[in-house]
Amino acid sequence: MPELPDITLYIEALEARVIGRTLASIRLASPFVLRSVDPKIADVVGHEVIGLRRMGKRIVLAIEPDVFAVVHLMIAGRFQWKDEAKAKIPGKVGLLAFDFVSKDGAEHGTLLLTEASTKKRASLHLVRGEAALRDFDRGGLEPLGSTFEQFKDALTRERHTLKRALTDPRLFSGIGNAYSDEILHRAKMSPVTRSDRLDDAAIATLHRATIDVLDEWIDRMRAELAGGFPAKVTAFRPEMAVHGKYGQPCPVCGTKVQRIVYAENESNYCPRCQTEGKLLADRSLSRLLKGNWPKTIEELEGR
Repeated sequence: MPELPDITLYIEALEARVIGRTLASIRLASPFVLRSVDPKIADVVGHEVIGLRRMGKRIVLAIEPDVFAVVHLMIAGRFQWKDEAKAKIPGKVGLLAFDFVSKDGAEHGTLLLTEASTKKRASLHLVRGEAALRDFDRGGLEPLGSTFEQFKDALTRERHTLKRALTDPRLFSGIGNAYSDEILHRAKMSPVTRSDRLDDAAIATLHRATIDVLDEWIDRMRAELAGGFPAKVTAFRPEMAVHGKYGQPCPVCGTKVQRIVYAENESNYCPRCQTEGKLLADRSLSRLLKGNWPKTIEELEGR
């Protein structure tokens, strides 16, 4: 699922292309992608886009006079930009198209929403007014620009593992599976450490790691794009330290990256950097192996 750095780059790219442009039409290839009934599409088209913002992992287009188009990409949803009017919506993965024109009516471009999944979860909501828009706000703290006290309050508000706390949208905004792995590796903390067991020094370390990792990835992707439109948004990047790197060497110490799997999610971690050499119990394997489950790196390597 696109997270805070990815959404930030989408918004920057869209700001340069659609702010001040008129939304000429919304074409639906799948009727199920539109999840609202008021306002209608006819009430929205013909009006100017006046702003963009991120709300958690959602992208919000502000349209005059007081209407918002709220897009949630979910796991497999992606945007494509075409420098042509009414570009064709891709047959298998296309969900909808936003068509834009300049103020003088000249053709400008098309924003396509695609979803490469059999489960169509991406969505569009059209809403009136800031009050209605607030219904989509999960309340999580915006990590970038947050103070230590704000971060501490969010982290310790509920008793969770660090992995769950960082990815809970009610606690932190925009952080998901990928960047939580990278943040915890940078902070040298176990994903299963309880949030209520950290002292102020440890919380400060995690706070700094969160800001540094998110800022660094925004800067890295911004430099790669060089003003272009994000075309390959993925949670699996070769430069990442541990996310998606199961079985590969940790870039810090060389130990093989391990993982714990639960439901449809997994945590990737370095057992030497983050868990003092201990292997965390993977539910899918430790229950099967029971007493044969290795407890340390040395025991795993010995087998």
